[in-house]
Amino acid sequence: MAKIFKIFIFLILFSILFTPLFKIFSQEEPLCQTREECEALLKKYEEEIKKYEERIEKTEKEKKTLQNQISLLKQKIEKLKLEIEQSNIMIRDVSLQIKDTQQSIEKTSQKIEDQKRKLGEILRTIYEMDKKSFIEILLSEKTLAGFFDNLMYLEVLNSKTQDLLNVVKNLKSSLEDQKMVLEREKENLEKILKMQILQKQESENLKKEKEYLSKLTEAQYQKLLTEKKEIEKEAAKIRARIFELIGVPQAPTFGEAYELAKYVEKITGVRPAFLLAVLTQESNIGKNVGQCFLKDPKTGQGIRVSNGEKVDRVMNPIRDVPHFLAITKELGRDPFNTLVSCPIPSLGGWGGAMGPAQFIPSTWIKYKERVKQITGSADPWNIKDAFVAAALYLADYGAAKRTYDAEWKAAMIYFSGTTDSRYSFYGNSVMAIAKGYEEDIKILEKSMTFQEQKLFSLNFHPLFLQCHKSSFLSCDL
Repeated sequence: MAKIFKIFIFLILFSILFTPLFKIFSQEEPLCQTREECEALLKKYEEEIKKYEERIEKTEKEKKTLQNQISLLKQKIEKLKLEIEQSNIMIRDVSLQIKDTQQSIEKTSQKIEDQKRKLGEILRTIYEMDKKSFIEILLSEKTLAGFFDNLMYLEVLNSKTQDLLNVVKNLKSSLEDQKMVLEREKENLEKILKMQILQKQESENLKKEKEYLSKLTEAQYQKLLTEKKEIEKEAAKIRARIFELIGVPQAPTFGEAYELAKYVEKITGVRPAFLLAVLTQESNIGKNVGQCFLKDPKTGQGIRVSNGEKVDRVMNPIRDVPHFLAITKELGRDPFNTLVSCPIPSLGGWGGAMGPAQFIPSTWIKYKERVKQITGSADPWNIKDAFVAAALYLADYGAAKRTYDAEWKAAMIYFSGTTDSRYSFYGNSVMAIAKGYEEDIKILEKSMTFQEQKLFSLNFHPLFLQCHKSSFLSCDL
């Protein structure tokens, strides 16, 4: 019993001492430790992805070429089938002509034989008459004139029979020539038919070869796609690691926000000053993510946090509430104690916008996976995810063109979904803030090191000293 007790104690001690080690060694090491390492690794992956895209494009062209060749070969085979059928019909037709000609030759030969026989009989009769003596002629014929009439008739008949025989012989000769021509024609057609059959067989073999190559190309294409997806997964991990290393808090300093916006620019093409201006207009870059709580999911009614006053139309119960409940559940948030924007009475409509980027739930769902691929997470209240989501949305509506008109239009759509002139105050305000930021960024980059930039707090930036009257979204909600 004591021995069993000792073993039991040993096992407990062993588990206490070595279990943490197992946990340590089982943890997956990050692919890179510093931001510089991660950016270098990401660059490498992006170059590999570009190479894969080039190879995939080349393989797609090869696939199309092979498919076109297969299609042409199919058409050629079908054409050859028709030509073979046509040749067979022509051979049958010529064969029938040869048969008819042969029958005509046989009939003509029979006629020649009949004419020869008749001619022979006439000649024998003439010969017999020539052998008769004058006395025999006088004794056998009633009159001498009758004898000469018979002899004359036989000679005329002999002459006509000779002529007819010559005509029949000529006809036979002509038919035999015609038969020879038809036989040569048939022979040529049979040669053509053989060539067509060989061409068809060759085309079918070539078609099989091309189909085999097409299958190989398709397999190679799918392999390249799979490999590209794997590289893209690794690149997504690196991007997420970079965002992790940037380490921006929920209410960033101007330097931190600008640093994040610059990185997002590389992914989306959206100008940092413009992105920061939109997020300033929406939430003062994370400082004001809303002043209401949803309380009744059936009606969308809620309360104002500052005074507990009931507020109607906090969130659209059909369009947004189901998505909001799903989002908060996934993130482990209490849906009825999570800040969202209040509705704007002067504009009508609904509130319910979430986080620094102020996405309504139904819009966030559309961008969730794209954000996750870049940052590794999808939380509308996370400042990094909000930056990326806002930039993706703005880029989708043309902000990456980086012209005044394109950015103004994208800002208008971001706010209201339209470019209705009634909401032009929003676009004008965003562009004014962006202009100010652009000037400040130039000064900032010239006069400060990166560390100094990070110390330059939004709280001390001129644009944040007080809420803009036009930036009512950041102040009154």
